[in-house]
Amino acid sequence: MNHAIRVHETGGPEKLLWEEVPRPDPKPGEALVRHEAVGLNYIDVYFRTGLYKAPSMPVTIGMEGAGVVEAVGNGVTDLKPGDRVAYAGALGAYAEARCVPADRLVKLPEGVGSQEAAAMMLQGMTAQFLIRRTYPVKQGDTILVHAAAGGVGLILTQWAKHLGATVIGVVSTPEKAEIARAHGADHALLTTDDIPAKVKEITGGAMLPVVYDSVGRDTFTTSLDCLRPFGLMVSFGNASGPVSIPDLGVLAAKGSLYVTRPTLNTYTAKREDLVATASELFEVVKSGAVKIRVNQTWQLKDAAEAHRALESRKTTGSTVLVP
Repeated sequence: MNHAIRVHETGGPEKLLWEEVPRPDPKPGEALVRHEAVGLNYIDVYFRTGLYKAPSMPVTIGMEGAGVVEAVGNGVTDLKPGDRVAYAGALGAYAEARCVPADRLVKLPEGVGSQEAAAMMLQGMTAQFLIRRTYPVKQGDTILVHAAAGGVGLILTQWAKHLGATVIGVVSTPEKAEIARAHGADHALLTTDDIPAKVKEITGGAMLPVVYDSVGRDTFTTSLDCLRPFGLMVSFGNASGPVSIPDLGVLAAKGSLYVTRPTLNTYTAKREDLVATASELFEVVKSGAVKIRVNQTWQLKDAAEAHRALESRKTTGSTVLVP
């Protein structure tokens, strides 16, 4: 018996249907994983609504999970049944069991549970490449993180503090401001604040070398206005809608700024980069420098409720779906 959440047509959370599906057999190069936990991420909403186009319909959405290998296909030599594994970036996670390309799976170390792993693979590896590769955050930097009480935001904040940075977090409510501060944010600003003016005050007019923005359309101009000359705007999400830049001259006028739109898939396309990214994430979590907060759990069959909570900004930290 195997069940999955499937989307037959794009739309609201009500389009997430719990259905019985065949138990798959692993093809050459694949492993069959029985999920113990599935991560919830905003990219799941993008696929459900059609902002991101699914390869075919009906589609099982979801990009990350953790569980136990039940079988492997031909040519898979470094995994065996019984291995605890996790992954991110492979569409189809909202299922009790599914096949995953073996080269996308990483073994879980002792001390990392399945729910913790499912909550951190996509968000944690995203945080890793953002502050270690896209812009290598170093001691003495002051950075700004939008949605600082969200899944990626809390990890980014803690990790940046571990690296010696001063973190300005932007959140939507006073309650979320408290959460951001509790996880290391030196300053917690509200979305209703004049954020560039606050940043100018905090930095003594120097402004910022980098801004991490997962919100998208609503905050894009604000983010640019927080940067110093030659600063880097890292746009890595579209929670408020996609960003469009009508005139690149805006970047010139605001100080010869840089903008990037990075993705985890690009940064972990090579197997060695995937392993290195996940290994550094596991190390920083096991050391206690970064704590993964699974603040909400739902049954996988109730994924629609989880999506409603995520879209209404009622969640903090990470959310896990349990088959």
